[in-house]
Amino acid sequence: MQPEPATRDEIRDYPGGYKIDRKAAGRQFENNFLEFFSRCHGSVPLIIYGPIIVYLFWLTATQTDLSLGLAIGLTAAGVFIWTLAEYWLHRIVFHFERAPKLHYFIHGIHHVYPNDRYRLVMPPGASAIPALLFWGLAWALIGYEMALPAFAGFAIGYLWYDMTHWWTHAGKARTKWGKRLRKHHMLHHFKDHDLYFGVSTPLWDWVFRTLPKKG
Repeated sequence: MQPEPATRDEIRDYPGGYKIDRKAAGRQFENNFLEFFSRCHGSVPLIIYGPIIVYLFWLTATQTDLSLGLAIGLTAAGVFIWTLAEYWLHRIVFHFERAPKLHYFIHGIHHVYPNDRYRLVMPPGASAIPALLFWGLAWALIGYEMALPAFAGFAIGYLWYDMTHWWTHAGKARTKWGKRLRKHHMLHHFKDHDLYFGVSTPLWDWVFRTLPKKG
């Protein structure tokens, strides 16, 4: 279910002309059963994916001949690859605004209701499908043994992203870096949703020039 478009005086330059509402919460489904599973507390991804990551490391240690150094390197590579995937998923998939209704359903609802704490992380039912696709891709490209720690790192990156996103909206920044990340993401929401796509790091915004031009 989508909110009514804003009046001409209320439009905030968002696809569909929706007014940003910092206090309310939106719906994705008319059906209450489906709507229940579309909402997710910030702790759920940790509870679901944390044990899976531990299991992947256990499999790496017990079912492969990988050296510790190689396993650590593959894990770090997985984290790094996630940051790139995060940027492009956010920029291309989440902000595919040429299909406004699809965009609203996937991501726009979060922009319209940015302080709805139950839409700050992706429900496991939705994240499981791309996770399986990425796992299959890793297995196909580098083989089962190396894919185990690499995908564990990828999953760690995903959890770091989810927790960072949760915290930038629902928490309070206390460190210089934390304040910078929060400001970066809030600029994406409230200044220009076509810039500032990085959530866990601004690195790729700098690389791909999705930061405002100076001067």
